[in-house]
Amino acid sequence: MTTTREQKSMTTSEVVRPLPQPTLASADFWSAGADGELRIARCDDCSTYMHPPLPTCRSCRSINVTMTPVSGRAVVVGFTVNSQHWLPSFPPPYVVAIVALEEDDGARLMTNIVNCEPEAVAIGMRVRVLFEKAEEVYLPLFEPDPDAGPELGPIPAQRDVAAALRPMASSKKFEDDVALTGVGQSRVGRRLMVDPLSLTVEASLKAIEDAGLTIDEIDGLATYPGNAPAGMSEGGVMAVEEALQIRPTWVNGGGETPGQIGSIMAAMLAVSAGLCRHVLCFRTVWQGSYSAMTRSGAWKVGNERATGMMEWRAPFGAVSAANWIACNASNYFHTYGGGRETLGHIAINARKNAMLNPEAVYRDPMTMDDYMSARMVTSPFGLFDCDVPVDGAIAVIVSAAETVKDRPKPAVFVEAVGTQIMERLSWDQDTLTHLPQTLGPSAHLWSRTSLTPEDVDVAQLYDGFTFNCLSYLEALGFCELGGAKDFIDEGRGIALDGRLPLNTHGGQLSAGRLHGYGFVREAMLQLRGEATGRQVAGAQVAAVAAGGGVPSGVMLLRGA
Repeated sequence: MTTTREQKSMTTSEVVRPLPQPTLASADFWSAGADGELRIARCDDCSTYMHPPLPTCRSCRSINVTMTPVSGRAVVVGFTVNSQHWLPSFPPPYVVAIVALEEDDGARLMTNIVNCEPEAVAIGMRVRVLFEKAEEVYLPLFEPDPDAGPELGPIPAQRDVAAALRPMASSKKFEDDVALTGVGQSRVGRRLMVDPLSLTVEASLKAIEDAGLTIDEIDGLATYPGNAPAGMSEGGVMAVEEALQIRPTWVNGGGETPGQIGSIMAAMLAVSAGLCRHVLCFRTVWQGSYSAMTRSGAWKVGNERATGMMEWRAPFGAVSAANWIACNASNYFHTYGGGRETLGHIAINARKNAMLNPEAVYRDPMTMDDYMSARMVTSPFGLFDCDVPVDGAIAVIVSAAETVKDRPKPAVFVEAVGTQIMERLSWDQDTLTHLPQTLGPSAHLWSRTSLTPEDVDVAQLYDGFTFNCLSYLEALGFCELGGAKDFIDEGRGIALDGRLPLNTHGGQLSAGRLHGYGFVREAMLQLRGEATGRQVAGAQVAAVAAGGGVPSGVMLLRGA
């Protein structure tokens, strides 16, 4: 029998959760606990359960979907003990977990595990629902199931996503029509406190000059994610066009692309289609300054209900991608073994490379003791598992391949891209063993080239968190699934002189979070022989991965 507890008027030392905004699709879910029953969307035709609620069945595509009572029993399939004080009225520590329902392990809820010590939570733990009432909302929390036996519950197996791989739609590859001809980076710092649009202009002018072009020769603009929330862009295409007065024949900006570098891929498609010849692609962040302004009160932040994907996460204190990805990391270590030391070697390697990069934000030496003793953020992630928010901008020029002979510097060519979605576009409903959306695009990449992982000389792989990087190493086939520990080889395998030099500029962990574009820039510098002090000898092929979750994309680049 499930129970309900009402959220009382609390003091500031007690938990006051952000509340979800029930929608026309989700209202029945959030009100279900009034009678003590958990209700989940279920297909009346094939009995598949799905969460969050969908209008069509995820298995048979039937539209006969109804909200149906379930037992309220589940199994913990991923969890993290959160130590970071993200929200003023939600003090840590607390456990964020993904639980798979007893009726269907493909229907999972992000929740909190309560009524037990955080250290007692484990993958496979059997739990049952209880509800916490807050205003008109009934939040489903889970506690250890007292009626369950000592045996752990079943964990969903990793699905073979490559079975969904589509053949090439055409023998003609658009990648052959384009080249990366210029790149520029603005000032980069933790809190520059400068107008972010000025950073975009700074990087853009450098990239245009690097390509040997003039502003008047630029005829396209592309960016990610466009006019985004504060700290995440300078204002998008409209702002940059106003600043530079380019009068482009094609523009593109949006967040639903194959990762942040999906904007560069869109530019490639536009050039290949003949819409433009030289596209300025740009990415700007100013999260360092934005955070400082919100803390000081200079930037006012509202207190609205959680909507979109945060509707299912914020009420449980899972307000950061660190929490969501940490749940997958726990499943990975449960499935394959190992522990934090593997992640530590990724962070230490990044710092070693950053020490050779005068542009990197953090360049002090780091040891395994430093890594292990740093404060925890959300298990298994400590401070040095997380990338560094910065202010900065990077711009890349995508040009028509036939213009390469007129450029002053060697071009970087695009061998292949990987963009196909083979996993559910969800942080928690499909892949649990790795970062979501790494397996699909990676399989797609290798279907568009005759090259193999053995041909790659250097890898620039997204490291918003160390586990992201580990996931890409395995997804791209540099080692088998579960083989990252042996491949990394205590840092030797990914060092500048190792079998696969990794994140040679320090990555986002030490050089700063330039949100995907920094990896493209470093790959270009390596392939052009311009990575002074950290150059990988003879680098001719580079793998680039971007996207800290859904969706994501990968590219294979080669030198002239």
